[in-house]
Amino acid sequence: MADSKILLVRQKTANPAPLGLLGFGMTTVLLNLHNAGFFPLDAMILSMGIFYGGIAQLIVGVMEWKKKNTFGTTAFASYGLFWLTLVFIQWLPKFGFTASTPFSMGFYLTMWGIFTTFMFIGSLKLTLAHKIVFGTLALLFFLLAIRDFSGNATIGIIAGYEGIVCGLSAIYTAFAQVLNEVYGKTVMPLGIFK
Repeated sequence: MADSKILLVRQKTANPAPLGLLGFGMTTVLLNLHNAGFFPLDAMILSMGIFYGGIAQLIVGVMEWKKKNTFGTTAFASYGLFWLTLVFIQWLPKFGFTASTPFSMGFYLTMWGIFTTFMFIGSLKLTLAHKIVFGTLALLFFLLAIRDFSGNATIGIIAGYEGIVCGLSAIYTAFAQVLNEVYGKTVMPLGIFK
């Protein structure tokens, strides 16, 4: 019998999470600048929603799957699809589909708030930075749902400012992961508890 050798292949791939966090964070900041009243919903926000918030996060979700990270796969793929559905909700009425009502959007946003609440519970095992991202995102979805159910524009503006904080927290988390890896030490703390 011939010598049998076991070949071990060690996979060393880059951390895809910063890309997903940036796609999510930058798109969230831009949409919530709109929600806060700084500018109207326009092609810039919709394009970010399709490509950086949507497609990039879907790619990251697949990359996290390859790394056997169920939490990352679920989060990035789901929020990538969130952005794509949100863009199509805006576009489909232009092709003859019935436009969503504030009432139906309230339920849409509530479902995303429930999903994000469970992701927040999962983030309790991660860094403080992750807890802030998911906690502020859950609050954002529920505030936007309340805005749509109530028709209260002031709640929408408050949600906009809170969403800017959420998006910036994701951007911070992404930059921290990149710089900490590049420098091999903590340049930007993530709040890792042992």
